[in-house]
Amino acid sequence: MRLTTRRTILTLAATTTALACSLSLTAQTTPSHGVRPARLVIRGATIIEGNGTPAEGPKDIVIEGNRIAQIVSLDPVAIKDGTARRPAGDVIIDATGKYVMPGLINLHGHVQDERGGIAQPLEYQMKLWLGMGITTVRDVSSETPKTIQLRARSLSGDLIGPRLYVYARYAYMPVPRNEVEARQRVRDLKAQGVDGLKLFGMDKDVYPAVLDEARKLGLRTAHHMAVDETNAWDAAAGGLTSIEHWYGVPDAAITDGLQNFPSNFNYADEGMRFRYAGRLWREADPTRLQDVLKAMVKGNVAWNPTLEIYEASRDLQRAETQPWFAEYLHPTLDKYFKPDPSNHGSYFANWSSTDEAYWKENYRIWFQAVRDFERFGGVVGAGEDAGFIYQVYGFGLIRELELHQEAGFAPLRVLQHVTANNAKILGEESRLGRVRPGFVADLVVINGNPLEDLKVFYPPRADAAAGPGGGVAWTIKDGIPYDAPRLLREVRELVSSAKRTNGR
Repeated sequence: MRLTTRRTILTLAATTTALACSLSLTAQTTPSHGVRPARLVIRGATIIEGNGTPAEGPKDIVIEGNRIAQIVSLDPVAIKDGTARRPAGDVIIDATGKYVMPGLINLHGHVQDERGGIAQPLEYQMKLWLGMGITTVRDVSSETPKTIQLRARSLSGDLIGPRLYVYARYAYMPVPRNEVEARQRVRDLKAQGVDGLKLFGMDKDVYPAVLDEARKLGLRTAHHMAVDETNAWDAAAGGLTSIEHWYGVPDAAITDGLQNFPSNFNYADEGMRFRYAGRLWREADPTRLQDVLKAMVKGNVAWNPTLEIYEASRDLQRAETQPWFAEYLHPTLDKYFKPDPSNHGSYFANWSSTDEAYWKENYRIWFQAVRDFERFGGVVGAGEDAGFIYQVYGFGLIRELELHQEAGFAPLRVLQHVTANNAKILGEESRLGRVRPGFVADLVVINGNPLEDLKVFYPPRADAAAGPGGGVAWTIKDGIPYDAPRLLREVRELVSSAKRTNGR
């Protein structure tokens, strides 16, 4: 046989094998939106595991039911010559050129079906979260009985939305007045079936009892501290799970223990409170602040700084004119954002460039403190607190990630904050927050590389100066694939319909 003929035959055989392999792969069905397949394979993905290790791929991810069953590394030579043996699936997602990472965990959300007493469709919030790649939300205070029902519906797959962890508000009326009442309140909330407690300003005489009772009952605790009797020192001593926002940290580092307030200061006046909050970090003694951070680390207190929810304070014009407002801001939420003393977080009447300058300095010191906290061994989380202060659900969490990067964290570390770190703060690090066999199949397939540009999480915009972006292709929650562009399209339709109804 001539050599050229033999080569032709071998080439045809290899081509036939490759074609057969290709046909066997493409013959599989594509995912059905909102339907969990028995066996789903994500092919050719570059994987960001979530634990801070570098991206790696291409790999095939095999999902059986709601669990990651297998991750198969692919030999590019074998793929090219058609001899690669790739796992079969009932349903295939082609992730060639795409990145896959754990579903985003929003550590500070509020389930909201109204704003300022005006109804807002729950579907709007849930689809935004899921469409932006968020598969888990820690709800830190809402209408607890209703949210517990939503949690069950999400777990069963009946609700199109993230899995929910329900942290009930401890300090509802009547507020417990002593240790006996405080412990009973914790037990009452546990009996409702909550996952944890959301604490606000606490008095020193009941704070240790609340934390102790919660720990005994297996409840985690998130504390939105105020300028109050308790601060980060007390949290570190008592075993708090996480400090939310930042109050309680700089004030614990003020040498004489009290911020320099003017004589007419009224903490209940939100405009005044946030104006002077912008001066707080600079009053913290730098050496004492380091001691506070180290005490938090020693006490296993995590820190969820929610950097983005205060950003309007340092740049109000940016906050008011975010480009996605046109298509994604529901009229109910838009109205709630307008300065109004009756709406929490709507305090911006007469906000000045002087206020912004103070807040810019606030952020500089705050950024450094969060970096130092992690450097000392602390666990930093990521949450958005959207629905307040010009932050829209989902978009707020992506902005939070951008601000973590601005604070000085490398993108790999930022993505660890919003995945593995958040799972650890939830106490779910053995099953959530990583792309790893045996873990729950909560994943996001992204049209682009978030390590290069975190903006790839945002929905594509043709007129974006920095480029149209990639957006999330698929959000997989509990093994259920959701078409993210479809979810966001449905949100845009909800917003458009609501605007027509409101005559806009």
